[in-house]
Amino acid sequence: MSASISVVRGDLTQQDVDAVVNAANERMLGGGGVDGAIHRAAGPELLEACRAVPEVSPGVRCPTGEARITPGFRLKARYVIHTVGPVYAGRSSDAERLASAFRSSLQLAVENSLQTLAFPAISCGVYGYPADEAAVVAASVVSEQDWDLVEIRFVLFSDSVYDAFDSAMH
Repeated sequence: MSASISVVRGDLTQQDVDAVVNAANERMLGGGGVDGAIHRAAGPELLEACRAVPEVSPGVRCPTGEARITPGFRLKARYVIHTVGPVYAGRSSDAERLASAFRSSLQLAVENSLQTLAFPAISCGVYGYPADEAAVVAASVVSEQDWDLVEIRFVLFSDSVYDAFDSAMH
């Protein structure tokens, strides 16, 4: 089975999917942008669930390129998959670390028998990743194998990021 890939303009927190992907930071305790919006929409229980995720090193619950899963609480989505993308610095390793964030999220969705997954533009906000480059990385990861999912949806808030992802996926 090959997942359908869609690119939509919208609000990630309003998606009726099995899981939304949170562009988190390594602490997993909320933040700005998508992370803050998901925490606000999911309610205070999400912060408590994130605090319960064990630290793998001081202050780090989810290292860059990895993913963790929690319930979605007040979201329409049953789960939140938290992943940490790289802070963009123009290094060749940036794309590898971003690909790992997308791939880890997809693998966690498959491991948890989820069918529908909605992504934001990981690392494209305050982490400074150029949307056109991030979209190419995302398209590469979703096409590298047949993910055992029904739908992989990219939900993008701004026109320019939507255009970059729409172009890369088609």
